[in-house]
Amino acid sequence: MIRALSDAQRRDWLRLARTENVGPVAFDQLVGRFGEASLALAALPDLARRAGRATPLRPAGEAAADRELAAGAALGARLIASCEPDFPQALAALDPPPPLIWVRGDPRLLDRRTVAVVGARVASAAGQRFARGLAADLGQAGSVVVSGMARGIDAAAHEGALPTGTVAVLGGGVDDVYPPEHRPLYERIVEQGCVVSENEPGRTAVARDFPRRNRIIAGLSRAVVVVEAEVRSGSLITARLANEQGREVLAVPGSPLDPRAKGCNDLIRQGAALCEGVEDVLRALEGLGDLREPEAPRYRPAPAEPDDALLGRLAELLSPTPVSRDELVRAAAAPPAAVFAALTELALAGRAELLPGGMVVKG
Repeated sequence: MIRALSDAQRRDWLRLARTENVGPVAFDQLVGRFGEASLALAALPDLARRAGRATPLRPAGEAAADRELAAGAALGARLIASCEPDFPQALAALDPPPPLIWVRGDPRLLDRRTVAVVGARVASAAGQRFARGLAADLGQAGSVVVSGMARGIDAAAHEGALPTGTVAVLGGGVDDVYPPEHRPLYERIVEQGCVVSENEPGRTAVARDFPRRNRIIAGLSRAVVVVEAEVRSGSLITARLANEQGREVLAVPGSPLDPRAKGCNDLIRQGAALCEGVEDVLRALEGLGDLREPEAPRYRPAPAEPDDALLGRLAELLSPTPVSRDELVRAAAAPPAAVFAALTELALAGRAELLPGGMVVKG
């Protein structure tokens, strides 16, 4: 449901999103259940206690939210909520989308036809030349190139697309420039493109931030092109997420003698489209419909409330092995809305982890 937020509502959204154990899935469930972030914030301590949390759950404070909003404003950045008209349509189509993103630069680029170009940090000269040329050709064809501003392929893709517009998605805050030598590139992207992050300004990225960053890269893009990637490359995570999100995945083939080509060759073997140039990407994009927020209203009260017995039953069903919410509904023999609400409460208590894609693991 698209709606504008007042300043007070945006601060409540920020507080809820920054509260311990509230990730995108829990946030979506809580706002859907209570209708407003302010009501969800008031209910959090009781929900977590009922689900077995040993220590009180304290929502993120107003002062911390005000500091973050002031820090973003000082940078000239905008905080956009997933329910607002300016939130990127492709990202809003995710289930669930990130509740909030910070944007620095030109946010209009986010709703143009976007293609991610990602790959190895320790990239070959040939791979960087290919990425730079592909990004320039995509820009000339009317696409905006998205990448993660890392060394190697990411940087080359941004450089190639700068004249026509490029989007950098960061793992830290919207002002977290890493590696440090990319400061000039970052400043040019802010001036000629757009920088996006779901983390607060001033935050330095840590390892757990990068899968979430990769999910946003894939979510913003109609297609993802991988240029050089070893078997355990983060770029393959981006490709997997893109495939799960219904995006096109392409890979640039390489020599079997180069370890940096093995990930791309494996992607092609698994069904990714082969990419030898811009024509392959444009062909993959042909006939794709628009990516939009689901038409069903996201924010409506849940028709059922979980009881203690259901909370206990679901806690017993969880394990370190991911299981789908639908499977838990069947195993618990309970209404889906009650199961989803109970899982959210267990997540608030730290007894469950809600993963994008409808999967759940024991917390």
